[in-house]
Amino acid sequence: MSEFTAIRKIYNYPGLKTSDYERICSSHEKVIISKGDFLLREGQIANEYFCLEEGLMRAYANSYEGNEVTTAFFSPGDIIIEVASLFLRIPTKENIQALTDCNCWKLSFSDFQELFQNINAFTEWGRTWMARVLFSTKQRSLSMITDSATDRYLALLREKPEILHYAPLKHVASYLGITDTSLSRIRKYISSK
Repeated sequence: MSEFTAIRKIYNYPGLKTSDYERICSSHEKVIISKGDFLLREGQIANEYFCLEEGLMRAYANSYEGNEVTTAFFSPGDIIIEVASLFLRIPTKENIQALTDCNCWKLSFSDFQELFQNINAFTEWGRTWMARVLFSTKQRSLSMITDSATDRYLALLREKPEILHYAPLKHVASYLGITDTSLSRIRKYISSK
């Protein structure tokens, strides 16, 4: 079971029993993703999600002007998912790409459905996880409106420092909703303090 440590951490929930964890872990498939590879491309329908054990990924969409805008970063312990595409069975508007070599555990949509319908504690875990993601998404939306670019950068530095270590600055800038030049100014200002 030690090879499934990352999965057990992601699905950590009080009601899950050892037998539930064994069933959940055996439903996942280990996959290695190379830097630059895509898990999902715009126009595809997501048929699985991934538990990230090692590495860094990003989700991005293309603006109406044709610019890539980073919508999310995924680091170890995160679930890499495009929720609308997976659960509504619709083509995605996002791309998900590896920024580094990554180790993941893949769970197919059909296996997720089976676990969700047959393990009560997994169902409760899923609802709790979704509520947390919705809250986080709402907080990010509000932050883009109410917080300064510097405050958004400092929050990212505090909450996910690995992103600033591995992600290209142009991706970080688009995620923060600022230009590369503005990000450089912010970084220079913070380092001078």
